[in-house]
Amino acid sequence: MNKLFFRLLVLLMSLSLIGIILVQVYWFNTSFKNNDEQFKFHVKQVISDVANKIQKQEAYNFYDKINQLKDSTGKIPEKNDILEFYYIQKNPKTKKTIIYSNSIISEDYNISPTFFDKKFNSDNFKSFSSKRVTEVYNDKSLDKSSVTRSLIPDVRIEKSGNLDVLDNASFEIYYKDFAAVLPIEERVSKEILNALIKKELLASGVNTTFEFSVHNNSKATKVESKNFKYDKETTYSMPIFSDNEGNSRYELLVTFPLKKKFLLSELVSITILSIVFTLIILIAYTSALNQLIRQRQISEIKNDFINNMTHEFKTPIATINLALDAIRNPKIIDDKEKVLRYLQMIKDENKRMHAQVENVLRISKLEKRELDIAKESHNMHEVINDAIEHVNLILEDRQGTVINHFHALRNTVLINDVHFTNVIVNILENAIKYSPNIPYIEITTENIKDMIIIKIKDKGLGMSKVAQKRVFEKFYREHTGDIHNVKGHGLGLAYVKRIVDDHNGQVYVESEKGKGSTFIIKLPLIN
Repeated sequence: MNKLFFRLLVLLMSLSLIGIILVQVYWFNTSFKNNDEQFKFHVKQVISDVANKIQKQEAYNFYDKINQLKDSTGKIPEKNDILEFYYIQKNPKTKKTIIYSNSIISEDYNISPTFFDKKFNSDNFKSFSSKRVTEVYNDKSLDKSSVTRSLIPDVRIEKSGNLDVLDNASFEIYYKDFAAVLPIEERVSKEILNALIKKELLASGVNTTFEFSVHNNSKATKVESKNFKYDKETTYSMPIFSDNEGNSRYELLVTFPLKKKFLLSELVSITILSIVFTLIILIAYTSALNQLIRQRQISEIKNDFINNMTHEFKTPIATINLALDAIRNPKIIDDKEKVLRYLQMIKDENKRMHAQVENVLRISKLEKRELDIAKESHNMHEVINDAIEHVNLILEDRQGTVINHFHALRNTVLINDVHFTNVIVNILENAIKYSPNIPYIEITTENIKDMIIIKIKDKGLGMSKVAQKRVFEKFYREHTGDIHNVKGHGLGLAYVKRIVDDHNGQVYVESEKGKGSTFIIKLPLIN
């Protein structure tokens, strides 16, 4: 995959994921604000309804008291006409005359103001009624003086009844004047107010804790719930008990301590689903991105491996071809010593290629669990010495040195001696190959609890932190300039890791660039 295309793909996927998350956050904030606005609307409506209901209830109680007083007097009310109205209409064609009259009558029950413990004028407590008469005269001559004469109309309709509009207006005026001088605790109780607010809130779907208080000119009164505390963000207010001028000195305040929790609870189910789906997308994206990066790395490792294997096979094949060409030479074919020398070269190069193929097959079998590893009791120090013997020729060729520090008093382990010898050999070969100067290697053993610790330390090139994490991966080789500076194809340490793991051990590396590496193997001892 092209590097630019890969980066562009990763960028687009990342931007898409960030966009999805930002949209979810925006949606949540918008939903929360909408819920807050709806909450505010419902609460304002509730407080308004409560204010109207307590005022209506107070008016009803007062009206009921007045009616009881009217009934208790046992007096016939004094009736006085306070307004009389006449209307006359005459049709010249039909000679029909219509006279309409309307009288407004006041009824005074003479209720004593002492009942109210206040100095009110009894004129305030009156009822009003009306008397309406419609008369029709056919073919009769009427003038202004005729209205006062005793004429019998052809049609007479009389109606009478209470004037509710005047009654209500009069009642509201003297009720509000009377109530205005009462203390607030006599007008409404905490219990009634609490029950009414709770009922109205539940009816509006607002099921959360609330506290309330009635303030008189911005000062708290005795009509207040126990835990009321004013908070600008969670408190809503509405004037109550307005007077005849439309003013009110009382204000009902309702606060919701758990408002935010209530608003969030309404979003919790959809928010959880949103978070779950976002996490699924995030996990899928991370997994896909990880796979893409891994596939890219595998592709690079594969190409490096093919290049290395080609290079590794190219040299022995070229050597074999040259040896065969030399043997064919008539001057050499009769020289037995030279022929044997060239045949040995062919055999060595063939053996080298075979060893490389065996390494690849061995790793493949280990991964498939097809490699039979029989374990027996062995002395670890003897296995290490055997491995050193295997690399002696290479070591001598580089004039290198291996120093042993066998401090482990217990060294009997359950291992496969052949494979574990290969493990030590692979680490030693790496130490020799990656030492630019004369190789100097130290092998140390020690006991920690029921384990034997083997440390193989060199003074070679060392490796970066990234390489230390990936050095045991199959085909992995750290890029250091020309990839073929050091021969190999990244299988040796992968094999080491597989074998040590199969022996219930641990292997890791400590290294510093330019100062060398230390490979540490931990194996359980036989008790």
